[in-house]
Amino acid sequence: MIPREHAWSVLTEFTKGDSLRKHARAVEASMRAYAVKYGADPDAWGAAGMLHDFDYEMHPRAPHHPMKGAEILLARGVPGAIVYAVLAHADYSGMPRVSLLDRALYACDEISGFVHACALVRPGKVITGLEVGSVKKKLKDKAFARTVNRDDIYRGAGELGVDLDEHIAFVVGALTGVAPEIGLARA
Repeated sequence: MIPREHAWSVLTEFTKGDSLRKHARAVEASMRAYAVKYGADPDAWGAAGMLHDFDYEMHPRAPHHPMKGAEILLARGVPGAIVYAVLAHADYSGMPRVSLLDRALYACDEISGFVHACALVRPGKVITGLEVGSVKKKLKDKAFARTVNRDDIYRGAGELGVDLDEHIAFVVGALTGVAPEIGLARA
């Protein structure tokens, strides 16, 4: 498929901001964990997570993101299934989420960012010990992480066919494994 180093190289070429790189790394971790759970290729799923927003700094709005990015990914030799998942993660792309990879990427995108935000406001900025109930309470607070689309979080879990509580716990676990890399200290 695509070596992680190649995906990271593409990401860092087009994404200079630390925050967006950490988001890419968080979604990659969630996707890798789900790949293991579903018996899929962790490298392919991880690459989809890492690259889903790689063009966001250049094209932060629809319809350019992720359509322009998809052209770049194809030119860089990224496999079609990954490029399709990147396109399908944007509702406005018109690309239906047909594969498990597509649905997982959509499900992991917003929740990974939201869980990351929840951990950042904890004492010590730690994810260790972050409880599902705390995340769900923050979901109800529209002022918290207001750019995160709550409907996408609920719809993502539904499309993936997982209970929201289990999904949140799963993503917390995945992000705990990469906590230092995404700016969340380990307790």
